[in-house]
Amino acid sequence: MGADGGRFPDVLGPGGRTIGAEERRAVLRVLDSAVLCSTFGTETRALEAEMAALYGRRAAVASSSGTAALHLAVAAARLDPGDEVITTPISDFGTVAPILAQNGVPVFADVDPATGNLDPAAVEAAVTPRTRAIIAVHLFGAPADLAGLRAVADRHGLILVEDCAQAWLGTTPGGDLLGTVGDIACFSLQQYKHITAGDGGLCCTDDDELARRMRLFMDKGWDRTVGRLHLSLGLNYRMTELVAAVARAQLAKAAGVVARRAERAGQLLSSLQDLTGIGLPDPAGHAWWLFPFTVPDHPGNRVWAEALAAEGVPAVAGYLERPLYANPALADEPVYGSSRFPLEGRSYPAGLCPNAERLIDRTLVVLHWNEGYTAEHVEVIAHAVRRVHDRLA
Repeated sequence: MGADGGRFPDVLGPGGRTIGAEERRAVLRVLDSAVLCSTFGTETRALEAEMAALYGRRAAVASSSGTAALHLAVAAARLDPGDEVITTPISDFGTVAPILAQNGVPVFADVDPATGNLDPAAVEAAVTPRTRAIIAVHLFGAPADLAGLRAVADRHGLILVEDCAQAWLGTTPGGDLLGTVGDIACFSLQQYKHITAGDGGLCCTDDDELARRMRLFMDKGWDRTVGRLHLSLGLNYRMTELVAAVARAQLAKAAGVVARRAERAGQLLSSLQDLTGIGLPDPAGHAWWLFPFTVPDHPGNRVWAEALAAEGVPAVAGYLERPLYANPALADEPVYGSSRFPLEGRSYPAGLCPNAERLIDRTLVVLHWNEGYTAEHVEVIAHAVRRVHDRLA
């Protein structure tokens, strides 16, 4: 039951998920085989093939979580200690933890004040001789400016990683799938995502060498085709066969999930388009993980979120409580043992990314969104937003 007391379907209940007979059959298929480890089974390799086919990419590599998928991507970039990766301050900590784990330095570039996605001009300004990669998050399912980011990456010889955890089957303005422009694209199967196997991650790439590095890092650097030979440093990020089997069933439903979310989002956009002072999201290519909108600085997003909650509508002010760089793990706590390395001498002061800070602190409101919403659910939300607008405008 969600924060709304069960009024709306949510991802922690059957009404807000697409788990059914197909997933039950998948689980029993694996249990009946008695092979639960992907090293010896067929489900995970089949999932990888189906994911690569869905996205039209040469290779897909499965892992144990979305964060693990990002770690595979960063490991494949082969950072030297102290190398830099530019990313957004508005994302899950899983976007930056792999950078630190590979002894890299997260560098935060500011975002577009309307979408919260990385601003290519800010990324360009953040490039230094130590920059090796860019991680672009498609926040809430809205497409980041991949053309602009690809141009920056190509100009400076950087690897571009797309974090598509929130953007299953979203598209660019030209209609290309999000996850097909970056050198590597990373996806999540965590409980709250469009499709879920509880946890799990997938990486896609067209580069055979990057795929090889990710596959080795996922399995302790072990090339199992030549015996017990560990070619490079790696971890155990293997996906299990049970997770892969459920993910295969869910992958077949992804297009329908995104289509239903988009249909309901279009209904809400139509209902709210005449409200003054409200910044509504551009529906083009949006995957609708959440439904974001912006409000005036005064009275601000917290007042808005509280008012919507009082109306029974699940809403969150700012999405995060603080930008990523304001978390103690990055701001002042040790990284390894008692050492701040690789962040020694690095500071992330308040005001570093003013657009991101304003979105979090004052203007961004996000509504929970779900494929289980009906037209009636959306009508309730629209009426609530309009009533709050009338009171606060």
